[in-house]
Amino acid sequence: MTNSGQYVIELRHVSCRYGRGRPLAVNDLSIGLRAGVKTAVIGANGAGKSTLFRLMTGLMKPEKGKVYFEGRELAYRGKAMHTRQAAVAMLPQNPDDQLLCSYVEDDVAFGPKNMGLSDKEVDERVDDALFRTGLTELRKSATMRLSYGQRKRVAFAGVIAMRPRVLILDEPTAGLDPQMASEVMEIAEQLYRGGTTVIISSHDTALTYAWADEAAVLRRGRCVYTGPQENFYADPDQVYLAGLVRPPVFSINAGLADLRGGNADPYPHTGAQLVGKLVGRTGRTVPVRVLPVQADCTAEQIKAAVAASAVPDAVLGIYGMSVRKVPEIVSVGIEYWTDGPEHCMLESLNGRPSMLLCDPAMVPAVREQAVFLQRYALGTEIEMLPALTAGPGCRTDGKTG
Repeated sequence: MTNSGQYVIELRHVSCRYGRGRPLAVNDLSIGLRAGVKTAVIGANGAGKSTLFRLMTGLMKPEKGKVYFEGRELAYRGKAMHTRQAAVAMLPQNPDDQLLCSYVEDDVAFGPKNMGLSDKEVDERVDDALFRTGLTELRKSATMRLSYGQRKRVAFAGVIAMRPRVLILDEPTAGLDPQMASEVMEIAEQLYRGGTTVIISSHDTALTYAWADEAAVLRRGRCVYTGPQENFYADPDQVYLAGLVRPPVFSINAGLADLRGGNADPYPHTGAQLVGKLVGRTGRTVPVRVLPVQADCTAEQIKAAVAASAVPDAVLGIYGMSVRKVPEIVSVGIEYWTDGPEHCMLESLNGRPSMLLCDPAMVPAVREQAVFLQRYALGTEIEMLPALTAGPGCRTDGKTG
């Protein structure tokens, strides 16, 4: 996605506290977050991350300084406030802080209804949000009878249904098992690919380093760094003072560069990129075949497309919510249900054929993940197959460039 270079949200010299006489939660905080950029807000507990998010959404009003959304100063009442609330949504760390209704579909519909949308539009948004979060079958369930992870998905669906221009995710994977955490980040990526500016906070530096374009680092209520993540992690003193640790991929890459006397640049951000840089070009790699799959396809159509690809024994991965929700997709023989692109690229580095069944909207993300390997490592290529759509005119063979 193209970076606009403009601040979607900006705070200028903002200070605020939780109640009179209490210490400042943020002090002379100035920060700008760019539209169309995946940003990770990181820092130790008490650094001011949650306060920053409350200021960004208008839930808190600064004592000093000003907050701007898309170049205009934030309003705290009237029509302008309601417009901004629809444009900027936040998923809190604890889903129970957001759940307001007794049943799943009612809770997801709460935000769109308050936006004054028609019943038809509300229903369409609820259906879409439940599908994206994998909750369609639980729409009639009582929210408080769901597991913590399921309640977190309901809260996520609620903010998705509002279709904000900016989505703030406060510790989105906290308390989730690894598989569900991976799917949540996949949903966040898909929303970003659909045009939403996504901002996350997390104590998991491995997660933020692999996912975000830029980092904004908070320390004691102030922003001490914004920009490319590798520049921040290259300064061990600043990392320590911020109460953080280096991501493992960064540390391994930097350590090997010191041992070998080489350059740490280019910086890998994922395991596949690190392996590719370490191994170098061997001539063993094979292309990762990508099959875009629409949501209305069937498992039988996917099986036919895989069989027609002329790649016997290909390992199959999956990426994106549309293909993930194809009926009977479990019967296709998927090897990698999470982090499909990463695993398929690792298979490519080992010279083993793989095929990624991919939501069409996520194809650009797959291409971007392969860029590092194409330029700096083993030359892994992405080979696109024609998109698979439902119906008698469905194409299941051949190639495109």
